[in-house]
Amino acid sequence: MINGIINLKKEAGMTSHDAVFKLRKILHEKKIGHGGTLDPDVVGVLPIAIGKATRVIEYMTEAGKVYRGQICLGFSTTTEDASGEVVEKTPVSTELTEDAIDQAMASFVGEITQIPPMYSAVKVDGKRLYEYARTGQDVERPKRHVTIYDFKRTSPLIVKDDCCYFDFEVACSKGTYIRTLSVDLGKSLGFASHMSYLERQASAGLQLEDALTLSEITEKVAQDDFSFLLPIEYGVMDLPRVDLTENQVTEISFGRKIALDRTEEQLAAFYQDKVVAILIPRDDLYKPNKVFI
Repeated sequence: MINGIINLKKEAGMTSHDAVFKLRKILHEKKIGHGGTLDPDVVGVLPIAIGKATRVIEYMTEAGKVYRGQICLGFSTTTEDASGEVVEKTPVSTELTEDAIDQAMASFVGEITQIPPMYSAVKVDGKRLYEYARTGQDVERPKRHVTIYDFKRTSPLIVKDDCCYFDFEVACSKGTYIRTLSVDLGKSLGFASHMSYLERQASAGLQLEDALTLSEITEKVAQDDFSFLLPIEYGVMDLPRVDLTENQVTEISFGRKIALDRTEEQLAAFYQDKVVAILIPRDDLYKPNKVFI
């Protein structure tokens, strides 16, 4: 059995599920999962867990994300991105300033409330929102609280054809819809808008510059080169770390609690630079929630 983490560069035109399906065929492994869904049109880092590493997927999903993309002020779409049909047009004049946009972007930093787009995988009454959207139904969508750590413009403004385009970078918590953030930014400036491009730069400690495409992975497997497999430790990189003694490792291997001078809700426990368990607090002690030894 193959075990480990893959830093996959998902290309446009495929779903995260498509990527997992193709990797199962390439690696001849059934036990594969992904850590954080990417929309079909979005490219970038998609963490993949294989074999025993699938036990840490939930911690990879919890991790914060970094995206780079482009916002278009001037018209909105059904999907909140460039793939949808135009819903509303609000011509942009040359009077719009970079300062006004920068101030508006800064106002979104912190905890914000989002309403997921209709074309999303969020479930309402057992059905995905996109299933309602495809049949023309509009349902009440659940609000969600997310955190924006940084949101900034990274290019000059380009005004053409009554629209204004600019690049951006955003660091955010899990569950953030960048499409919706783009639309809400436009509303705060008084314009219809959408996200015209997006790529995920980082997720679960993995960086885009180190990611491999499916074709690159296929070539390596054909050469019996599995150097692209990262150890399971990459799946817990965003959790606080604690290094245990040999005696503490023995205790948690039997499922016993141990005393630690820590206050975190979750800890990645290491011994000799290998993750041995995920610990959670219980009765002023820490108990193993998952054990990897």
